[in-house]
Amino acid sequence: MAGIEPQSGIMEIALYVGGKSSVDGVSNVIKLSSNENPFGPSQAAQDAVRRSMHEMHRYPSTDHAALRGAIAEVYGLDAARIICGVGSDEVLQFIAQAYAGPGDEVIHTEHGFAMYRILAHAVGATPVEVPERERVVCVDNILAACNERTRIVFIANPNNPTGTMIGMAEIERLAENLPPQAILVLDGAYAEFVEGYDGGARLVAARDNVLMTRTFSKIYGLGGIRVGWGYGPQAIIDVLNRVRQPFNLSNIALTAAEAAVRDTAYVEKCRAENSRLRAWLAEALAEHGVPSDASTANFVLARFGDPDEAAACDTYLQGQGILIRRVTSYKLPAALRITVGDEASCRRVAHCIGLFKAGAR
Repeated sequence: MAGIEPQSGIMEIALYVGGKSSVDGVSNVIKLSSNENPFGPSQAAQDAVRRSMHEMHRYPSTDHAALRGAIAEVYGLDAARIICGVGSDEVLQFIAQAYAGPGDEVIHTEHGFAMYRILAHAVGATPVEVPERERVVCVDNILAACNERTRIVFIANPNNPTGTMIGMAEIERLAENLPPQAILVLDGAYAEFVEGYDGGARLVAARDNVLMTRTFSKIYGLGGIRVGWGYGPQAIIDVLNRVRQPFNLSNIALTAAEAAVRDTAYVEKCRAENSRLRAWLAEALAEHGVPSDASTANFVLARFGDPDEAAACDTYLQGQGILIRRVTSYKLPAALRITVGDEASCRRVAHCIGLFKAGAR
């Protein structure tokens, strides 16, 4: 209708395109396009969902106390400084909504998660893209881009879609040197895949300008239920809870996530299997002439000679019933992101890429 216009920045948002789930004419595809846990959720989480089904007519809690308590217990955190959302994406949305707007700048890195740019535009802020160094976040470049308009710096560590990460010393240097009005957000969607990495929790506890986010969609295998959480300074969490809808998470989601986070043995098993198969897949691809950076997540970024070769390989794999992820929108047109699946899936995709490199089309 004439005269009805969206808020400034909304039409700058390109619609998000998720990983493919099907191929026309192909049944029983191997889906390696969305970084899902190939082993699914733990039995404990599945049992918890079954038990909760008889209470679907009841409203969920508004404070998520049981889930926050479980997260705090398992990770050694202060439950009062935890906020829960519909995936970590919603927590990131709360941050942008509460702390950025027209005239402000939101920094993200060259190959960083697409949602950062989307969130900046959604609140009318200006997204500022900062170059990486060989597909690794560069703290010096981020600091050089900061100014009096910088309000949020988003970093995925490990990063998606590159799989690379930077050490805590560099993250601490970044936090220490940010402008006083800026918040550093450490997106830890893949943090659980890194042995001994706390996602930045100790830094959050020590500073008033750092917040970390986590998700149940990856190692916990609950992507279809959508639960995430954030941990930050009490003052920031208080602000975020003011924009959070009171019933944003269902009873089923809360119950499943609580059971999942307490099943630490299952998480350890998934981490170990991912580490083993990730190393095998990267080595197998390298033997076929397809290099990748050392990944710390549950995927590898396979690099091809040029964009045409990457596109041709994607097409060939689809014909074999294997779905991976093109990352052209992340300015990586000559690369394909491949989720680390179960052993059979890893062997299958490596074999097919080997056939492609040998001339199969």
